[in-house]
Amino acid sequence: MKKTTSSQLKFFQFVGFLLLSSSSPVISQPNISCTTNLFFNDQILFDTTSLICNHVWSSQNYTLRYKQAATNLWSFVLQAPNKNAYVAIGFSPNGDMIGSSAMVGWVANSGVAIIKQYDLTGKSPELVVPDEGNLNLVANTSSIIVDGSDIYMAFQVRTVQPLNRLIYSVGRTGVLPSITTFRLTEHADMIKTFIDYTTGIQTQTKINEYGNLRRSHGILNMLGWGILLPIGVIVARFFKKWDPLWFYCHVFIQSLGFILGVTGVICGFILKNKLSVFVNRHKGIGITVLVLGCLQVMAFIARPEKGSKYRKYWNWYHYVVGRFVIILAAINVFYGIQLGKAGNEWRAAYAIILVAMFFATILLEIRMWMKK
Repeated sequence: MKKTTSSQLKFFQFVGFLLLSSSSPVISQPNISCTTNLFFNDQILFDTTSLICNHVWSSQNYTLRYKQAATNLWSFVLQAPNKNAYVAIGFSPNGDMIGSSAMVGWVANSGVAIIKQYDLTGKSPELVVPDEGNLNLVANTSSIIVDGSDIYMAFQVRTVQPLNRLIYSVGRTGVLPSITTFRLTEHADMIKTFIDYTTGIQTQTKINEYGNLRRSHGILNMLGWGILLPIGVIVARFFKKWDPLWFYCHVFIQSLGFILGVTGVICGFILKNKLSVFVNRHKGIGITVLVLGCLQVMAFIARPEKGSKYRKYWNWYHYVVGRFVIILAAINVFYGIQLGKAGNEWRAAYAIILVAMFFATILLEIRMWMKK
């Protein structure tokens, strides 16, 4: 048998390489792993070697790299998917959004990368102040880099020890801060974490605070405004033959629904004050329902006698406003389920109740007209 020469061996290796390259496509790996080093050709304006790396938000693929670069100097690099939205990390003294200082970065529609510190002094957008905060940033070290499908936000802070309670958030896709006022819009999602900088151990909890208050707000409003009030209208419309029982039942059901609804609205105001959320549309519809409900109560107290010439106009007002309240309340219940991310089962359950009441109303209406 002939011996394989060195040149023949190299030829066979080359042919094997070509065969493997043509039959096995190269699959690019996601750039979100902590095993991946950061090489950005000096786009990050400080040393990024030996950074401690943590996957800090699994559902959003957020990764935080950090280290103590020197005495009273800390380096941070936040990596996240680039979703055409802002990314943010907040340093909080007590774990709440209010009182924290946040670094926020995004790439504007013009392609300009923007990174700013924000002081979160309140819950409304005008109280989230750009270019303010308690982070002592090192000048000319903050930067935003887009690499493939990821965005990197890098900055350095002068401090003995950074705050351990960190808050991460992501903006809504396609909704970026204004390029003139830099006012932040409501985040799409957020989490709170606690990190031990020495060990790198982090505890992470999805924000679901005040769960009982959330459920109370939703259930009370759904039951009061969204279920009992329509039932009270059905009683008044189709059961007048049982006079005066229908009237007392109507008053009792509407009064109970109003009380439960008002309690639910109060729970909503308390919840909004405790959580850093902006739900102005939901709140506006709820306040409208509450005001119209109060007007209905006052109209009931001041209703004219049956023989009065004004009783006809009062009936028109009572019927129209009452039905408008029910429609608005049903819309707001569905909207609240969506905002609270309660799940399709809540939406389906309420829809089934409404459909059942609708068909019952149709059948009773047909029966009433047949008798006439």
